[in-house]
Amino acid sequence: MNRRLIRPNLAEIRDSREKEHRDLEKRKMHPPYDTHAENYYYLKQMNKKTKMAVAFVDGQVIEGFIEWYDRNCFKLNRDDAPNLLVYKANIKYLYKTEDIKKEADTKKKSR
Repeated sequence: MNRRLIRPNLAEIRDSREKEHRDLEKRKMHPPYDTHAENYYYLKQMNKKTKMAVAFVDGQVIEGFIEWYDRNCFKLNRDDAPNLLVYKANIKYLYKTEDIKKEADTKKKSR
């Protein structure tokens, strides 16, 4: 009984792999949804215990430092008032109170 040896055509396999590779390159990858920049910022301010001012959507501004945070809120510790659980949805913006003091000092010196 004669058996015939069947060998694959390597050129066809290589061509099919190259085509798959080209197809993958044509598809654009979406940028990542989460850049973790917010996490980095909160961790940095928490570790340094930076005094922060929180401006709310309604115009009220409170000061304190961030003790912990999660996806929806963070805990703001205040020296002269009760600590607060602040929901991020109600925040208009945050800023460091040190920066405002430095700006005020430079304006006074320039006068």
